[in-house]
Amino acid sequence: MEGGRILRNSQIIILGICIAAATIVSSVILSQGFLKVMKFTREQITVTGSAQKNIKSDYIIWSGSFSRRESDLATAYKKLQDDLTKIKAYLISKSVNEKEIIVSQISTTTVYKKNEKGNDTNDIQGYLLTQNVEIRSGDVDKITQISRESTELINQGVEFVSGAPEYTYTKLDELKIEMLAKASENAKERAASMVKATGNKIGFMRSARMGVFQITPISSTEVSDWGVNDTSSLEKKVTAVVSASFAIE
Repeated sequence: MEGGRILRNSQIIILGICIAAATIVSSVILSQGFLKVMKFTREQITVTGSAQKNIKSDYIIWSGSFSRRESDLATAYKKLQDDLTKIKAYLISKSVNEKEIIVSQISTTTVYKKNEKGNDTNDIQGYLLTQNVEIRSGDVDKITQISRESTELINQGVEFVSGAPEYTYTKLDELKIEMLAKASENAKERAASMVKATGNKIGFMRSARMGVFQITPISSTEVSDWGVNDTSSLEKKVTAVVSASFAIE
């Protein structure tokens, strides 16, 4: 009996030692895992990378307006139609495809006589008719030149006013992919340069966030939190920004 009791006590003691040892080992493993997680979380660097590229717009929207002011509505309309015929002939002579010429509806404004105080009366003095023509084309250089020379129509008796062309780039989606890749590479180079002084090196990228695109005239330094999309200049500068975090090894 005595021997059996001693055996049972020995087994209990051994079991207790095993449990204690297992607890200690588990605690060490968990501690090491926790330290690795903390290290993974803390030992990182976040930098901003950027890339720039100059581009030339490949699409143009240009419009101009012309008007006639006459005392008689029918006369004003007739002269406006004659002006439109001259404008179309002028543009076609400049090698513009007639299908590219978009003509707007006629805007009619009734002009009233003024009294001695300069206020409108109920008496009609005449009518002002205005119409627009617009060209959308991929031949950017040609239409740009026409927009500058279109005042030649004044010599034909047409009261033509040329608007400022709008320039856009139609391959922006493809360009964004290219620019983001370059901005990410620039962020990696910056991060590597910063940690090199500490004797470390960067590991894999943990996260990346795309910033806004800035499309500005080449000489511009304008920056906006919401992005800039310039349409006034033929030659543009595209800037892409990426915020990226890298592990430190």
